Amino acid sequence: MSRVCELTGKGPMSGNNVSHANNKSRRRFLPNLNDVTLISDALGQSFKLKISAAALRSVDHRGGLDAFLAKAKDDELSAKALKIKKEIAKAQAAA
Repeated sequence: MSRVCELTGKGPMSGNNVSHANNKSRRRFLPNLNDVTLISDALGQSFKLKISAAALRSVDHRGGLDAFLAKAKDDELSAKALKIKKEIAKAQAAA
């Protein structure tokens, strides 16, 4: 499983460990990913996603999963999240 947020596309970054003696060795900065279950209001269904803590705060700030996905760019979303976004759009168009 890759360490990439399904909603924001945030992934690992690289940098240096710097010792007290100023020796540098490469390291990875991993995103703070959590397995969460988010509920879609339009579909009345819950979805399990692996998202970063920052993305979870953004979902809450925008007013839920439906509102977040409506404003999200398609190229940042995972295939699973993109499928959810299209189902939500179809359900809202029908209602």
